Amino acid sequence: MTDAPVSLMWFRRDLRLGDNPALRAAASAGSVLPIYILDDVNAGDWAMGAASRAWLHYSLQSLDRSLHGRLRCFHGDPREIIAALIAKLPVGAVYWNRCYEPWRRGRDTRIKAELTEAGIDVDSFNGSLLWEPWQVCKPDGDPYRVFTPFYRKGCLGRETPREPLPPPGGLKLYEGAVDGSADLAALDLLPREDWHRGMLAHWRIGEDAARARLDDFCEATIADYRDGRDFPAREATSRLSPHLHFGELSPQQAWHRAEQANLHLDSDGPAHFRRELAWREFSYHLLYHFEDLPSANFNPRFDNFEWLDNAAGLDAWRRGRTGFPIVDAGMRELWQTGYMHNRVRMIVASFLVKNLGLHWRHGEDWFWDCLVDADLANNSAGWQWVAGSGADAAPYFRIFNPLLQSAKFDPDGDYIARYCPELAGLPAKFRHCPVDAPNELLQRAGVELGVDYPRPILDLKVTRERALARFKSLPG
Repeated sequence: MTDAPVSLMWFRRDLRLGDNPALRAAASAGSVLPIYILDDVNAGDWAMGAASRAWLHYSLQSLDRSLHGRLRCFHGDPREIIAALIAKLPVGAVYWNRCYEPWRRGRDTRIKAELTEAGIDVDSFNGSLLWEPWQVCKPDGDPYRVFTPFYRKGCLGRETPREPLPPPGGLKLYEGAVDGSADLAALDLLPREDWHRGMLAHWRIGEDAARARLDDFCEATIADYRDGRDFPAREATSRLSPHLHFGELSPQQAWHRAEQANLHLDSDGPAHFRRELAWREFSYHLLYHFEDLPSANFNPRFDNFEWLDNAAGLDAWRRGRTGFPIVDAGMRELWQTGYMHNRVRMIVASFLVKNLGLHWRHGEDWFWDCLVDADLANNSAGWQWVAGSGADAAPYFRIFNPLLQSAKFDPDGDYIARYCPELAGLPAKFRHCPVDAPNELLQRAGVELGVDYPRPILDLKVTRERALARFKSLPG
């Protein structure tokens, strides 16, 4: 065992070398031992879902290649694993970039206190957000509850996000043996069945892929972002969310790359994209200041709401068999790709909460398991926003009509045809609502309703009126 001090670099939601402040600090201190710990012990109900775990496998694989095969992986309680490493190796300091989920914050605080008491230097950094949640508050110190003042007064009233940092130069990696570490396969992140292979075939994973995706978006798509992002059949969104979630890309890199694009464009697309990055910040702001956001109604008025119990409806929604093509296309996109277009996320969420009358937690849980970008802050804030119970939420009485949404945002039915191919033979106007199609058109397209494609499982007008009546009955 060498007596030279070792800096422990604990990778978490920052699986990259570029713009990684903790890694740069560790590298400046000497030899670096990079580790990743899969922590299902402290996560509890918020252990990663299947889609996220599959993505994580390949993201760690990419990071390990960047680190020349020197990434050490562990599975268990980080407190015990880090203590064991310190007992066996000459660890002089531990570095990490901060996480903001309540369970991670509590865990990290305990670890930092114990290490500091033991005489080990610990330093943490912001590698995941543009602004720290405690920095963007009202003048009286209270957290914001509405996005627009949060962004305009809170975020834009502060200094511009720092410039991205280059990868550390001359990174010296620890080459000695490390007891207790496992190879990536031992983390058992991939599901037993092959479902994930088809899902991940839609993506390139890792830091290089994230940077390439950002460049492609800023060069070819961002000009049309503001208007085009609502149309799911178009390639008009960034699709950067999983890269940001796993930290293959930092928000600073995305923010400043968009700013560069803005210099060459006569478009408000870059500004709108930066605003969407700020929505991500707002979700983390809420989660930091209101820790029960993933499990409790932000607006306590909804604690008395009468949610329904509809197992058959929930199953049809999950499987994309509701009989409403835009809803079904979205749910099938989710299952097939681990992703769903943002406009469609709002449509399917409104359908679950307001037409089916089911608690938003059902949707939050399903998305958590199926999304490659499953993010505790964004997922819980997004579901509460649609349900009407969240911060700066859409009013509960704003109920998305899936037929009108479909006709407006997928006018040619191309998105529907992509994920509901059994409807592709119908004229565009009937792809939105095949039950309205004449029998001869259905026969010509090879569609037998109730067999090839389900009939609608509910009446939109009836369920809308039921939802509004239940909302009006709420006290307060």
